[in-house]
Amino acid sequence: MRRQAQVARAIGSPFVAALLDSGARQLARAPLTSAVFARWTRDRAEAALAMRFNAALHALARRDTPARLGALYRGEHDDVDAAVGAALTQYDSFIADWMEQTPQTNEVGRAAAILAALKVVRARFDMPVELLEIGASAGLNLNLHRYAYRLGGSVAGEAESPVLIAPDWEGAAPPDTAVEVVAARGVDLAPLDPRDPSTCERLMAFVFADQPARSRRLERALALAHRWPPRVERGDAVAWLAERLAEAPVEGRCRVLVHSMVTQYLGASARARLDSVVAAAGQAATPRQPLARVGFEWTADRSAVQLRLTCFPGGDTRVLAECHPYGAAIKWLG
Repeated sequence: MRRQAQVARAIGSPFVAALLDSGARQLARAPLTSAVFARWTRDRAEAALAMRFNAALHALARRDTPARLGALYRGEHDDVDAAVGAALTQYDSFIADWMEQTPQTNEVGRAAAILAALKVVRARFDMPVELLEIGASAGLNLNLHRYAYRLGGSVAGEAESPVLIAPDWEGAAPPDTAVEVVAARGVDLAPLDPRDPSTCERLMAFVFADQPARSRRLERALALAHRWPPRVERGDAVAWLAERLAEAPVEGRCRVLVHSMVTQYLGASARARLDSVVAAAGQAATPRQPLARVGFEWTADRSAVQLRLTCFPGGDTRVLAECHPYGAAIKWLG
C-alpha cells in the first residue's frame, strides 16, 4: 500500500495516496483484511491488492458507512487515520470480501490510446476492423467508436457523443484516418452488466475519489451502454480468443485483438499461451485478411505503460506510445 501510495501521488491523486498510507498504518485494526495480505502468495502488485483496498474504502464512503469515512470523502474533515481506522474496525469483513474478488475496472480513458492505435491499423490496411477484446469487464471500450476524442490537436470519433476523451498529448498526432468498427465482442471471466446498478456501483468505486472527471466520464459511458449494450461473453480469455481466431476471417476486414491492463492478471503460463495463439493466427493472416494486436499494458518491470501494436502478416511489433495508466496522458512515439 505504501508503494502504491507513491504511485498515486505521482499521477496526481494525493487523497488516494493519503488513504493508502493510512491503510498501511491502520491495517492491524482489521484482522480479516490483514490476513488477505498475509496469505497472498502471488505478486501483490500484479494482483493490485492496494487498489482493491482503495476501492473497498471508496465503496463504503459512497454508502456513507461509516459516517466518519463518508465525511472525509466529502471534505468535511481531514482526519484520515480516524476515518480509515473506523472503516477497518467496523467493516473488516466487507473489505476482506471485496479484496478477494478480482478488480473490475473499465477505464474508458484508455480508449483514446486504443483508438490512436486503430488509426495506425487503418493507415496500414485501409479496411474496417472487427474488435476482439479479452478482459473486457463491462465492455465499455467495445463502444470506443461511439466516443468523441481530441488526440494531439486532432479530433476523432463521434463529435456529438456525451463521452469526450481528451488526454494530455505529447508528440505528433496519430494518422488522420477514419476508424470504422463493423463488429465488436469481448470476453471476461466475470463479465459485468452495465445495466445493473450494483455493477455500476462497483465500477464507480474503482475510480479514484479525487478524480471527479473520470467519474463523470464513466457515468456517461455506462449510460451510453444502456443504448448500445456491449457484447461480452463469459469465459477464459485465451480459450475464447483461440475459438474466435479459428473462425473463418472475413475478407476485407481486419481482426484486432485488444487488451488493456489484462496480461498482468493472466500469469506467465497463460501469457505464453496467449502469445502462441496470436502467433499461430498471424501465420494464416493475409493482406486481405489481416490481424492486429493492440496492447495497453505495463512493461515487465512495471516502469512504464506502453501502447504496443503487432501486425500480421509480418508479425512486426512497435511501441506506439507511453501512457498514463488510466490514459490521462499519452506520449506518442508513432
